[in-house]
Amino acid sequence: MYGYIVINQPELKFKEFDIYRSYYCGLCDALKAEYGFKGQISISYDMTFLVMLLSGLYEPETEYSEERCIAHPGRKHPVRRNAVTDYVADMNILMAYYKCLDDWNDEHNIAKGTFAKVLKGKVKKLEVKYKPKAAFIKKKIIQLSELEKNNETNIDKPSAIFGEILSQIMVMKEDEWADELRCLGDNLGRFIYLLDAYDDLEKDEKKGNYNVLKFHRNQKDFDDFCENVLKSYMALCARQFERLPIIDNADILRNIIYSGVWTKFDAARAKRNKAVEK
Repeated sequence: MYGYIVINQPELKFKEFDIYRSYYCGLCDALKAEYGFKGQISISYDMTFLVMLLSGLYEPETEYSEERCIAHPGRKHPVRRNAVTDYVADMNILMAYYKCLDDWNDEHNIAKGTFAKVLKGKVKKLEVKYKPKAAFIKKKIIQLSELEKNNETNIDKPSAIFGEILSQIMVMKEDEWADELRCLGDNLGRFIYLLDAYDDLEKDEKKGNYNVLKFHRNQKDFDDFCENVLKSYMALCARQFERLPIIDNADILRNIIYSGVWTKFDAARAKRNKAVEK
């Protein structure tokens, strides 16, 4: 994934940050247990948000422990892990694999191609375990790649496909909350795709890579335009979130949805402004 769905740490209480970190470490622990180091390096904050969201919704039995690891050798750190964590770890690997494979096919990125080969054996098992879901994600990644190869200029088309991918991942099981989760995932995926394009615009133009926003950057008030589109996506995410009966860690999730994601946009905008000034 991309790492844009994050907390606004200064706005969290120390206890809330420890809880957030424990879910992140739980996801890292699950990736290590099932996929080894190659799984750990694929971890993202986006998927940590999904673990907390689905854990808050379904309230599964959660194991708590305190452990040491390479990243925290000096002292033990809290770890929370449950059935949701294991599901999200699987989705994390699927997304990492398909994204790396796509980067290899499109750009012949050697590092990404090598990583895809390393994950291939595990992914074959996941494609059997989650057959309809994996097939859907793979199909949409291919569709997205085709749009990018054809230099699609319509912002809605590629972002909508990434939204479909996230909507599929967001639904862990078909129940009374599946529609809300799909809608939340759809708009979250659109947000991530567009923010990534905004963040990488200068780099993509220098390298000659596809970026849907390069076809719109000369319009008046470009930065405000991008911000308003992103706000519309997150407003719909927030609306669906508030429909879910989540009590546990709701304040942390609201921190991410209403504040954390905008720290990433603000950083990207400041970087762009600095580049423009040069």
